[in-house]
Amino acid sequence: MTVSAQLSLDDFALLASQGVGLVINNRPDGEAIGQLTAADGKDAADRAGLAYRHIPVRLATLRPEEVDQFADAIDTAPGPVHAHCASGHRSALLWALSQIRRGRMSRQDASRWAQQHQVDLAAAFAWLDRQPT
Repeated sequence: MTVSAQLSLDDFALLASQGVGLVINNRPDGEAIGQLTAADGKDAADRAGLAYRHIPVRLATLRPEEVDQFADAIDTAPGPVHAHCASGHRSALLWALSQIRRGRMSRQDASRWAQQHQVDLAAAFAWLDRQPT
């Protein structure tokens, strides 16, 4: 699993050449002027032979169903997964949340992973704390 900021059209062929099987776009359309639309991303993925999922989320209104959609996409991917958003942070948080919710990673393990990759999971942990048990 890798994450990045917004992809360009040329990035899809590069990801395919690196063995990626699925691209997940976590940006809502219209989030920023000039961003790649989900339809354009899907077309670029199709041309590169990649599977594509558009799972747009906003961290301020994140729902458990969206985290589960992200986890399901990873679980059923036809190969390695690359997720992108505006900066890569939202996609990294979704990955960590999906792993914690599926019982594949503890909060402690997620904290160690975040420290190694310089990702701030404070928002992810706060979100988890607000969820019913």
